Amino acid sequence: MSVFERFLTLWVALCIVAGIVLGEAVPGPFHALGAATVAQVNLPVAVLVWLMIVPMLLKIDLGALGQVRRHWRGMAATVGVNWLVKPFSMALLGWLFIGHLFRPLLPAAQIDGYMAGLILLAAAPCTAMVFVWSNLVDGEPHFTLSQVALNDTIMVVAFAPIVALLLGLSSITVPWNTLLLSVVLYIVVPVTVAQLWRRSLLARGGRAALDRTLHMLAPLSLSALLLTLVLLFGLQGEQITRQPEVIALLAVPILVQVYFNAALAYWLNRQLGTEWCVAGPSALIGASNFFELAVATAIALFGFQSGAALATVVGVLVEVPVMLSVVHLVRRTRPWYERGARGNHAGAASALRY
Repeated sequence: MSVFERFLTLWVALCIVAGIVLGEAVPGPFHALGAATVAQVNLPVAVLVWLMIVPMLLKIDLGALGQVRRHWRGMAATVGVNWLVKPFSMALLGWLFIGHLFRPLLPAAQIDGYMAGLILLAAAPCTAMVFVWSNLVDGEPHFTLSQVALNDTIMVVAFAPIVALLLGLSSITVPWNTLLLSVVLYIVVPVTVAQLWRRSLLARGGRAALDRTLHMLAPLSLSALLLTLVLLFGLQGEQITRQPEVIALLAVPILVQVYFNAALAYWLNRQLGTEWCVAGPSALIGASNFFELAVATAIALFGFQSGAALATVVGVLVEVPVMLSVVHLVRRTRPWYERGARGNHAGAASALRY
């Protein structure tokens, strides 16, 4: 890793502070950027996400996607955590922390709204940002793309029923325009651009040209990540400084949920004998959230000033720092993971033979 990458945690902390300070000192530009939305999707953030993920998507050869069938264990573990565990574990954590432990410290009128926001946050797995996390753990890019596509397909069918069940609503208004636009902006457009660019590079200069371009673009991805942090914390700086205690308390169940689901997905992959390059992104996909959809749904159901909307915004604020910490843990535990995965894979293969 380069010096810049090794000190990424420091740059993240500095960008968080810079975002909050700038958001308070010069709110005008941040308000203008925050207002540049279509169907609740912020366009400046979308551009920064493109800058983050297009270099990573350049590594993907769509012709090799058929190989992901051998990663079925990782796919099964991720789908199980995303759809059978995460929404329900968040409902339990919300009930425990917000409904009971922290109830005396929070505005009584907003308790139900906070819990609803946490559930909305957990009911939709992340789409675009997981390419960043996968790249930082040297994840298998074809698995990551296939898993994201599968999650998007499941989300169209399962998001509304799961949220309606956990919130006790007879019906739920899903902002379909936000969901569909996000998939187009964060998946279809960058994948298309990256594949056209990849083909052009290979046609003109072969693999060497592609490698040179990837090396040149590497700092761009992390720089866009840091600019995204400045923008997000600048947009929410007023919320943080106005009610820091509420923000801190709402962050607790989100943090527990992220680490719990990441650890569960990572452990399941180890038990199944999955390769580390698949288990890493599987754990990260299992832990991260599709906060654009969560925020849009909270606003549509409960209003912009609601406790539900605030809870989803807290998810936005903690997403990048906490996911970077998960990336660090996954990288540090690679030797432990591979020792166990090899033994479990050999045992499974032996059982299948007999």
